[in-house]
Amino acid sequence: MKKNTMTKIITLTLAAVMALGLAGCGGGNSASEGGDITVISREEGSGTRDAFVELTGVMADDIDRTVDTAEISNSTSVVTQSVVGNEAAIGYISMGSMTEDVKALKIEGAEATTENVKNGTYALQRPFNIVTKGELDELPQDFIDFIMSSDGQAIVEEEGYIAVGEGAASYESKGLTGTITLAGSTSVSPVMEVLADEYKKVNEGVTVEIQQTGSGAGIQSTIEGVCDIGMASRALEDDELSQGVESLEIALDGISVIVNNANPVEDITMEQIMQIFIGEIISWTELQ
Repeated sequence: MKKNTMTKIITLTLAAVMALGLAGCGGGNSASEGGDITVISREEGSGTRDAFVELTGVMADDIDRTVDTAEISNSTSVVTQSVVGNEAAIGYISMGSMTEDVKALKIEGAEATTENVKNGTYALQRPFNIVTKGELDELPQDFIDFIMSSDGQAIVEEEGYIAVGEGAASYESKGLTGTITLAGSTSVSPVMEVLADEYKKVNEGVTVEIQQTGSGAGIQSTIEGVCDIGMASRALEDDELSQGVESLEIALDGISVIVNNANPVEDITMEQIMQIFIGEIISWTELQ
């Protein structure tokens, strides 16, 4: 009995020592403990990434300086889930895609709200654009007319974005039929899907196909004539404009800088955001 008891004591002691050792070696890395920051960024070609790196200064002299150790996610939902699953993570998503699963940091004291985007106190904001090439067929043009009508812009606001079509007329259905294809930004897609659903309610013979391919790919698909309408969460670049496409702003959106709900940090500066995403600030201790 004594031997068995001693064996149990040794086993329990070793387990406790191993647990302490793991914690001391970073096994419990978290923001609350001042652990290392896990940077979550979007893929190249993402309109959200393009806007984010430009607005925060991560882009300098036409070079995207996003730290090499950043985890790359290919959609808004993947960024959110990555932050949900990692207390030490920081990422960025469309303000309209915010959920209670993550926390949006204040920037320079301003909360990430549509009102603060409107009044200009929240600095991280960008346009939602649709992209077209040449004269459109009647059906895709009618869908655009719906988006820019008072009915469409009311949906934009209901979905948490900022309407841009002040004083627009209401939409009147022409009873058209057929299929409209859209491709592009994963940030624009959620509000576009709602717009498409409402459009189909008053145009029952219409099908709207939406492909989430990223802003760059959506613009390229429009250039090549693969889709009727592209979706982009950034402005068109000169080389894209030279290929005959043009853009129309359908809404304004903020970019939320998100962290895990357990993260004690509440506010951050634009300078600190830049330093985190280029790898100059690597520990949450530096922000507490």
